[in-house]
Amino acid sequence: MDVHIETTPIKDVLVVSHQVFEDSRGFFMEVFREDLFKEAGLPDRFVQLNHSRSGRNVLRGLHFQWDPPMGKLMRVSLGTAFLVAVDIRKGSPTLGQWFGTEISAENKKQLWAPAGFARGFCVLSDYAEIQYLCTGTYNQHAESGIAWNDPQIDIKWPVNDPQTSEKDNTAQSLAEWLKTPESDNFKF
Repeated sequence: MDVHIETTPIKDVLVVSHQVFEDSRGFFMEVFREDLFKEAGLPDRFVQLNHSRSGRNVLRGLHFQWDPPMGKLMRVSLGTAFLVAVDIRKGSPTLGQWFGTEISAENKKQLWAPAGFARGFCVLSDYAEIQYLCTGTYNQHAESGIAWNDPQIDIKWPVNDPQTSEKDNTAQSLAEWLKTPESDNFKF
């Protein structure tokens, strides 16, 4: 088995590809393997697996958690989505910068963003199912979000008029987040 790592303009955000075995019956791939992840410098311990399904033009994010700090390895198991990671770490040379990429069930890639990044996605196909392995368990008292349309970040979402939740529509700006005491949990 093989794991291939693609670097991105943001040093700690990575695109992960795997060796895929395909034939007339379908395909097989290892989504996670502890020894290969450790060898590649990726996290080798995940404590939670989340799975969501959304329709075309649904946009979710930008979400993060500081206690416990949560990194996410995101993949699309059905359909196509644009996955995004935004650096929200105080003092980081890439603070406020984002990386986005189209991930699909066909290309079988994954996006890794460690703790200190807000993550989100928008659906480009009729439906998409996104799964993410998390390095921390969910804590509703230590999670938050950054506005998906924060002009300081200026993400170029590939959808017009996205469907969003009230929670995501009222999320704070990056500038507001950086003024909170919780933001000190993500110092570079």
